[in-house]
Amino acid sequence: MPAMHNLIRVRVWDLPTRIFHWALAVCFAGLLVTGTVGGEVMTFHLRFGYATLTLLMFRLVWGILGGRWSRFSSFLYGPRAVLRYLKSQRSAGVEVGHSPMAALSVWAMLVFLTIQVASGLLSDDEISFAGPLTHLVSNATVSLATAYHADVGKWILLALVLVHLAAIVHYTRRKHRLVIAMIHGDKQLLATALPSRDDAASRLLALLIFALCSAATYWIASLQAAAF
Repeated sequence: MPAMHNLIRVRVWDLPTRIFHWALAVCFAGLLVTGTVGGEVMTFHLRFGYATLTLLMFRLVWGILGGRWSRFSSFLYGPRAVLRYLKSQRSAGVEVGHSPMAALSVWAMLVFLTIQVASGLLSDDEISFAGPLTHLVSNATVSLATAYHADVGKWILLALVLVHLAAIVHYTRRKHRLVIAMIHGDKQLLATALPSRDDAASRLLALLIFALCSAATYWIASLQAAAF
């Protein structure tokens, strides 16, 4: 690894993205534990689910308006780019934000988390919990969503998380400080790169977006009460 004095410090992950990342990790752990225990703690499972929904809606918007390396456009890679990366034919800047392989992991997590949350909103365990949107779809759709949410989706997500953790361990052993960068936001790079915007104005914008997403989640949750 090059000497530290030869590296350039660049702000890659803005504060809203970092908070999103760690908050999502907490929510996923909470969902896994409460969903496994069941019973009375399902109330907390529901709350973690609503929190995850809010975070996913925020990330959707922040993927368009956020810092340079948090935008979806910065980690959209085609099959050729992925193959070149696997063959170590790496273009300049590919390691600044999400690499092609990391991008695949991020997209998979976002897609399957969204499906899992959506299926939860449509699920009914016929005991003590029913999602707020169950009354809007057919019984067959509710049954399908419930089966996926309880028996399929969570295992897909758990597998993706384990692969994600294994990748972090692999890159850490190769002296890539991925976890540290997701804490303070900066990466040590061999060449200069455009930083992500991470000033007071962008953070205030993120806070406003999160508030709007929270309001949207509250409205979705209220549909359950309105149905009875």
